[in-house]
This record gives sequence, structure tokens and C-alpha cells, in this order.
Amino acid sequence: MTRRTERIAGELLAELARLLREDVTDPRVGLVTLTRIDVAPDLTHALVFWSALDVEPGEGRVAEHQAGLESAAPFLRRRIASALPLKRSPELRFRYDPSLVLGTRTLSVLREVGVDPERADKAGDGDGAER
Repeated sequence: MTRRTERIAGELLAELARLLREDVTDPRVGLVTLTRIDVAPDLTHALVFWSALDVEPGEGRVAEHQAGLESAAPFLRRRIASALPLKRSPELRFRYDPSLVLGTRTLSVLREVGVDPERADKAGDGDGAER
């Protein structure tokens, strides 16, 4: 990804997050978190990765959120076209990103087996210093 597409992806991410929070009223969207955006070099499309803490992979809530986001995509594209100074507004495609849910599940499993994730992370620094 070039610096230009990285900058545009950052602007898109911020604007989409604001629009989802303030302007989208579809209850199917709910409280989603945008994790990253991959923008095509020619700006024809942008792949928006999202996650939500109230879903489990394979659960119907993922499909519900996905349908709400796909339904809101044309509205979001029009709003982005007017908000950002781009020659062309990318077509928005949404894809579920399970990383937040999987990370939360991993931390809970570590706690169940008696490992403190924060302490284990510090011990793995490898600098040899005691804490």
C-alpha cells in the first residue's frame, strides 16, 4: 500500500466510524468496530473490516450485522463523497474480522488456566530484567 492509499484509508476509517456512530440508524448495524480498511490503488473499492464484541463466529449476529452494513453501504458512500475531497468515492465492501472476539476468548482461556496475560506478556519481553 502506498502512502497515499494509507492516508486515504485512514481518512475513510475515521469518517466511516463517525458516520456509523452518528448517522446510521439501521438497528442491524449495532455497535460495530472498524478494524482496518484496504483501499484499491485506483480507489474503485475499499474493503472495510469490522468486528463486534456481541457476536461469536458462526453465530447469526454476524450475518445480521453484515446485512445492515451492506444495506448502509450506498448511503455511506454518498456521505463520504461529500465529506472527503476525493475524485472518486470507493465502493464499500464489508468483511467480518473475528480478531477481537478471538483475542478476548484467548485472554479468558489464559485466565481460566491461571495465567495472568499481562504478567506473561512482560515476562516474554526477553530483556532479562526482573520486574
